[in-house]
Amino acid sequence: MSEAENPELLGGEQGITVEDIRALAGPATPHFSLQIRNRIARLIEPFPAGHPVRLEGERQIARLQKLSDNSGEPRQGLGITH
Repeated sequence: MSEAENPELLGGEQGITVEDIRALAGPATPHFSLQIRNRIARLIEPFPAGHPVRLEGERQIARLQKLSDNSGEPRQGLGITH
C-alpha cells in the first residue's frame, strides 16, 4: 500500500467525499492503521475546519491512532495532529 495518494482517484469529478474517507479507514487493521492515518491526514489537509470531509477524516484519524496502539508498531506519534 503506497502512502502516496492521488486525490483525483477518489470521488471522481466531485472530489474527496466523506464516503471516500470511510472507505479508506473502514478495513484498516492495526498493522496498516498508521499508513492509512497518514493518507487520510494528507487528503483532508486542504479542507477548512468544520468541513464534513475534514471532520470525518479527523474522527477516523483518532480511531486509527487508537487501533495502532494494538499493532506493536514502534512508530507512534509521527507528527500528525488530530
